[in-house]
Amino acid sequence: MSRKTHQRSRRQAIKSLGLGGLAGLATPALLAAAPARRKKLPVAAVITEYWKYSHADVILGKILNGWRQAGGEGPDLELVSVYVDQFPENDLSRGLARKHGFRIAGTIDEALTLGTNKVAVAGVLSIAEHGKYPYTTDTRQHMYPRRRFYDGIVAAMKRCGQFVPVFNDKHLGYRWQDASHMVQMARRHRMPLMAGSSIPVTWRYPATELPIGSRLEQALVVGHSTSESYLFHALEGLQCIVERRRGGESGIKAVRAIRGEEIWAAEKRGDWSQSLLKAALGTLDSPTDELKARIGHADTVFFLIEYRDGLKATAAMFPSAIGPKPPKFSCQLAVACQVARQSKPFACWLKTPGIPFPHFAELLRGIEHMVHTGKPAYPVERTLLTTGLLDRMMHGMHPQKGKRLRTPELAIRYEPPTWGFANRKGTDRPEAG
Repeated sequence: MSRKTHQRSRRQAIKSLGLGGLAGLATPALLAAAPARRKKLPVAAVITEYWKYSHADVILGKILNGWRQAGGEGPDLELVSVYVDQFPENDLSRGLARKHGFRIAGTIDEALTLGTNKVAVAGVLSIAEHGKYPYTTDTRQHMYPRRRFYDGIVAAMKRCGQFVPVFNDKHLGYRWQDASHMVQMARRHRMPLMAGSSIPVTWRYPATELPIGSRLEQALVVGHSTSESYLFHALEGLQCIVERRRGGESGIKAVRAIRGEEIWAAEKRGDWSQSLLKAALGTLDSPTDELKARIGHADTVFFLIEYRDGLKATAAMFPSAIGPKPPKFSCQLAVACQVARQSKPFACWLKTPGIPFPHFAELLRGIEHMVHTGKPAYPVERTLLTTGLLDRMMHGMHPQKGKRLRTPELAIRYEPPTWGFANRKGTDRPEAG
């Protein structure tokens, strides 16, 4: 990119941000005008890779080219700089930089400051998904550089003495220590932080939600894979529903991974509910017969989750849950809950549509809200809880193999957010615009 283009991006970014920095973003006038078109605020991105259909593409591409990535209206954000950690052969970032005029920064600090001594953006998107990074040897957790990115972002802000909102794509880190560190740093510097996947905001069928304050007796999420990535999606799907129970979220005290005959022994003890499993499968139009044989697959794992307030939940992950060939580019999950004094379980399918991935547009709407108001669309404590639980589940599935693992670190409390999902108003088909 030419020096002239760099200078233009820098001038536009600083002009858009204004002398007041983030302090002026959450004014009553701006909040009142939120439904209307607003002035685009500059954002930076820190990413691992950028190629077609990567997480960087389906999030940043909607800033560059509209909600449907085909031109037209998009969020009230302007991408002015990107730090890219790896450039594979199919990299798109450099070509898009030439086309759209954003800066390819050599460092994370440069991405935030555009080479100045001030934070020149109103928000930062950290997208550490994909790329060639190692796995932990014992638990097979992908060591994406989420904490390294985050620490670099915070270091740049500390150098400049100015903090702006940060979004972290998916879980906060592959290990609990990283997630805890990141949230503590955000609190210390009073920096708005939001994280997570598109699952809590994607389409639900039926388009219904639990009333806040519901008395839950048991809950279950069903999915088809025990990989770290899909397990996180399952936990996000479960958590965004059960957090609405009476008393709000109070945290998790233990988790255990079970296989084979242990699954059926646990069902007899009442640790998980076959009726809830059938209710969840029913929303997916998945067969509910021959469950013993289907659950008997060697790759099947059920995770028994004990919440601190007594709620029992299960993550039932078995390959045939959604059929032998899961749809490409789609994460299929279903959640069912037994509500006190209700004979029929609450159940819904959390569906992620395919290309152009409108569920990521819904995620981006939450990011846009945070950048403009300084307030996260939903609490980072939800992702802190699911990140910590995921870490313990990966240990329980591999080196600990079936041992009940206590989780005193997950005594995390928060109130459920009011931010809705895509078809909360009853829209039948996915729309991103």
